[in-house]
Amino acid sequence: MANLFDALGIAQVDPERVFAVRNGLAPVTYGELTAESARYANALASCGVERGDRVAVHVEKCLEMLLIYLACLRLGAVFLPANPAYTDDELGFILSDANPAIVICAPETARRFEALRSGPHERFETLDTNGGGSIAVLAKGCASHFASVAVAADDLAAILYTSGTTGRPKGAMLTHGNLASNAVTLREYWRFEAGDRLLHALPIFHTHGLFVGTNVTLAAGASMLFLPRFEVGEVIAGLAQSSVMMGVPTFYIRLLGAPTFDGQTARSLRLFISGSAPLSAQVHREFERRTGHAILERYGMTETNMNTSNPYDGERRPGTVGFPLPGVAIRITDPASRTPLAAGEVGMIEIAGPNVFAGYWNRPDRRAVDFDGAFFASGDLGRVDEDGYLHIVGREKDLIISGGLNVYPAEIEGVIDALEPVRECAVIGVPHPDLGEGVVAVVATTAAVEQDAASLRALLRGKLAGYKQPKAVVFLDDLPRNAMGKVQKSVLRERFAGLFDA
Repeated sequence: MANLFDALGIAQVDPERVFAVRNGLAPVTYGELTAESARYANALASCGVERGDRVAVHVEKCLEMLLIYLACLRLGAVFLPANPAYTDDELGFILSDANPAIVICAPETARRFEALRSGPHERFETLDTNGGGSIAVLAKGCASHFASVAVAADDLAAILYTSGTTGRPKGAMLTHGNLASNAVTLREYWRFEAGDRLLHALPIFHTHGLFVGTNVTLAAGASMLFLPRFEVGEVIAGLAQSSVMMGVPTFYIRLLGAPTFDGQTARSLRLFISGSAPLSAQVHREFERRTGHAILERYGMTETNMNTSNPYDGERRPGTVGFPLPGVAIRITDPASRTPLAAGEVGMIEIAGPNVFAGYWNRPDRRAVDFDGAFFASGDLGRVDEDGYLHIVGREKDLIISGGLNVYPAEIEGVIDALEPVRECAVIGVPHPDLGEGVVAVVATTAAVEQDAASLRALLRGKLAGYKQPKAVVFLDDLPRNAMGKVQKSVLRERFAGLFDA
């Protein structure tokens, strides 16, 4: 196959067409995108980077980071973005594991990275959010032409490290073929065209903002409003310039909390997409009531990019993530035996298709654990309803076994989220002296509502079987989340581990 840079057709787009609009800065055209990514490819090559080498980038969101991503594709190098929030311990592990040929970091963190040096040949360059830094200076002196290196479909394009909530982070290896297949499929499925403009407020160290948002935009020859971060006021102002928005549930919750956000504000949008964390049915319905738009929820993960999506045309069913994308197969299996289960039964979600990653970097031992033939065990539990919609029930590690019975947090969360006083909730299991694990509801309410555990538990009577009823309800102002908006249940489990101690 063609190098992903060429497969996306970037150099074939009208060079005068705008690719990115940034507040206060001149627009960036496709011609400039092609020329500047060539300069960065030449700069990386002059630093000794070759096909297959890892290029680690640890900077805040900026367009130059996307140029380096495209430069890596053109060079046949492997792009490795690192979350700016990583600690020294996390960064040190990733650098020693990936052994990058070069690390590009912010000028103010250069000394920090020198101290974390993992190999004698590792080179350090800097990049700042204003387009400065040593690698930018080097690129400015390089040629604006670069012939893409020929690659195979299974050659690595990127390594993205998982969050490591159950141990050390693992580097998911994504190939040119993985990313090309997903970009083309999503362009068609979500009807992206050259006239679209994506409101891009997501981070770009993660698959959502980097591969879904960016690659789909490029594959359509479309444009993006490139915002450095999500800020409610900036996003509401940017909606008038956009036709599509991709976000995490937190984005939509915060928009609904803004008095100025309504259907008139969203009138130029044709599509709102949500992912990276479960979107509650309550938020879905309130958003549609407020704006007339049914959010399109989809399901993906670092290791596979996108797997399923609610339909563009047809019912976008609240609380579900839709149907398998074209070319993707989904099956529900018993987590222990991996035997396929009947429709409606809850089990492990397994995925096969051209989008599924090549495995974990330096972890060949994981292959036999994670794969059954072509099918990858996602770690997510789910079921397929009678109409074929996939429901995510929760992570396998979040399953609660209370009194010997399986309790699926997502089911309880859906019931609690629908209660009038509740803004959002997370259901966890913590050690219980009698039941093994006790069900705990951690709830954030609207500011005006008195926090009363007994009253909330009373509202649940008759809505859930007794063994599913929370044995305790605790209140927080906000639930802890990671950078992609996922509730950090491991943090909650640790915090409330002694709740039922005598």
